[in-house]
Amino acid sequence: MTTRERLQNYVGNGSKAQPTFSAAEMQRRHDAIRAHMAQAGVDAALFTSYHNINYYADFLYCQFGRRYGFLIDHDHATSISAGIDGGQPWRRTFGNNLTYTDWQKDNYFHAIRQIVGAAKRIGIEFDHVTLDLLALLKSEFPGVEFVDIAAPAMRLRMVKSPEEIAHITQMTRIADIGGAACVEATAVGTPEHEVALHSTATMVREIAKTWPEAELLDTWTWFQSGINTDGAHNPVTSRKIEAGDILSLNCFPMVAGYYVALERTLFAEHASDEHLRLWEINCKVHDRGKELLVPGAKCADIAAELNEIYAAENLLQYRSFGYGHSFGVLCHYYGREAGLELREDCDTVLEPGMVVSMEPMITIPDHLPGAGGYREHDILVIEETGNRNITGFPYGPEHLIVRGKAKAA
Repeated sequence: MTTRERLQNYVGNGSKAQPTFSAAEMQRRHDAIRAHMAQAGVDAALFTSYHNINYYADFLYCQFGRRYGFLIDHDHATSISAGIDGGQPWRRTFGNNLTYTDWQKDNYFHAIRQIVGAAKRIGIEFDHVTLDLLALLKSEFPGVEFVDIAAPAMRLRMVKSPEEIAHITQMTRIADIGGAACVEATAVGTPEHEVALHSTATMVREIAKTWPEAELLDTWTWFQSGINTDGAHNPVTSRKIEAGDILSLNCFPMVAGYYVALERTLFAEHASDEHLRLWEINCKVHDRGKELLVPGAKCADIAAELNEIYAAENLLQYRSFGYGHSFGVLCHYYGREAGLELREDCDTVLEPGMVVSMEPMITIPDHLPGAGGYREHDILVIEETGNRNITGFPYGPEHLIVRGKAKAA
């Protein structure tokens, strides 16, 4: 029987891609996790999640049923990728790359074995590794102790570097452009998907212009109308906008595994008095929330104070989720820094370098006056003396009662 190679060599297949961040920035990240590893007595870290591989390697993998990894020890850093991707993982990785083939089912572990050396204590992501993968790791590496590296890595990601903040700031500019495109396309009779397509295409073109060497993937828009506004993550449909509809625009440009969000409440042509009253209350919560995002503030305390505003209006029972969260390496199909959520159960204290959203939402049931979901969303950088709002798109009744005209088919 013909045997096939277990590993393939795509090193040097083309030239290294233009990186998202400088070599100094990527080395800073490696140095930080290695410092934790040294303190915790960890010989090597095997990252398997989208967010950590992207954060430490500048490589965003496409899973499609295969396993990926980024192994960092105290001297080397190597991405582990499937042969189906050719040389793209090597071109994108800050560090080395090892490619395994499909010809034997355990080739992924064979690849790890080539680079893990004599490590006896390996960090893995307890919040990402499945029971199946953990069992296989223990079987393939007997005598190795596997310890959690996910929580320490998350804490390191929560404070952004100047380069990350500059990257995120450019992206919020593009989200604002996407919001303007949503408003431009909004008109009675226009389907949700047509508004979303116009916004997404506008953002992708601006991303390509701003980062001409970047991979263009995963930017999207959720545009919701009427009943579809009741959930923050409701998919786009072909429902046509009707006069008086409450609307939500949700623009998500994504560049190199980082996304930002712009979310706004709108109305088509007119809004009832009760809709206006509820909208203005939500904007009031939004305004106060942004004032509270300062160094030293505890996430739980921010949520508690904002709850009181809703409670005074008898609206707290309609609040939908937490008031905001960390931004950085983030997407709708992989993680974020869950330790930085503006919720009652989060005791994290804000500090300079964190990037946090303020996004209050209430959902009024369909059988009540003023029905619909109301949500505003800005992104703010926590600074030494306060915060800096990097979202510029307007909000509220003065700006976003949209009286557009539908285009002829």
